[in-house]
Amino acid sequence: MSRYEPMFAALSARGEGAFVPFVMLEDPDAATSRRAVDALVSHGADALELGIPFSDPVADGPVIQRAAARALAGGATPRSCLRLVSGIRRQHPDVPIGLLVYANLVIQQGLRQFYEAAAQAGVDSVLVADVPSSEAAPFAAAAEAAGVDPVLLLPADALRETIRRVARLGRGYTYLLARAGVTGAETRVRPPAATLLSEVEREGAAPPLVGFGISTPEQVGPVIAAGAAGVIAGSAVVAIIEKHAGSHEALELALGEFARKMKAATREGSALSAPAGGR
Repeated sequence: MSRYEPMFAALSARGEGAFVPFVMLEDPDAATSRRAVDALVSHGADALELGIPFSDPVADGPVIQRAAARALAGGATPRSCLRLVSGIRRQHPDVPIGLLVYANLVIQQGLRQFYEAAAQAGVDSVLVADVPSSEAAPFAAAAEAAGVDPVLLLPADALRETIRRVARLGRGYTYLLARAGVTGAETRVRPPAATLLSEVEREGAAPPLVGFGISTPEQVGPVIAAGAAGVIAGSAVVAIIEKHAGSHEALELALGEFARKMKAATREGSALSAPAGGR
């Protein structure tokens, strides 16, 4: 059983949504990204989304692009990143860990070899950011053969055919895009449409986590209240790491404060969506 299933079940029982931060592995070095992960988990992160740096991250905005460039400049490789993930897994044995990668990294190593290596490192899921659901079947098959959940992106304006395909191929969670474009914390985010969330549930897709632009606690509550299972925050986390990378103490304090506020907002949003009398 995937670690996502007991996580979502426990959160539902407590009346909470999931808070999932994104961290670029080895940004700007392995020790700093490891401290960032530990601080986030210690202060409320329910799961982790970890990026393997790539030279052409087409789905990412400037903040995460800079993070990838810093990591690559420091010598990060897919192999060294998976070694870092192995250490994170030993420290946090029950926390779901997802990877966000680009197709070239997977294809270059070979689908079977990549997913097997990810599974050995303790990875629960892999999202290949530049592979649309219409081309995802080979990746999903290789992931499942290795015991890894294939996570797929679902646009906010997805047609029923796309929703059905994502439901059929995806596992772990569904990455529901809050908006079109690339990652970033500068654009206003609207809660997902109730009709879309209803369709996702009706088709039996994995629980939807909303990302792309989620950066403040004020955005989290309405997203959870609309019916999403949680949120993913990327650029806002990476910006904190970029600002405080020179001081581990300042980094841990800033990330801890951010994680506490974001996690608290998932409880408030869940309360807003609860029926009269609570749940």
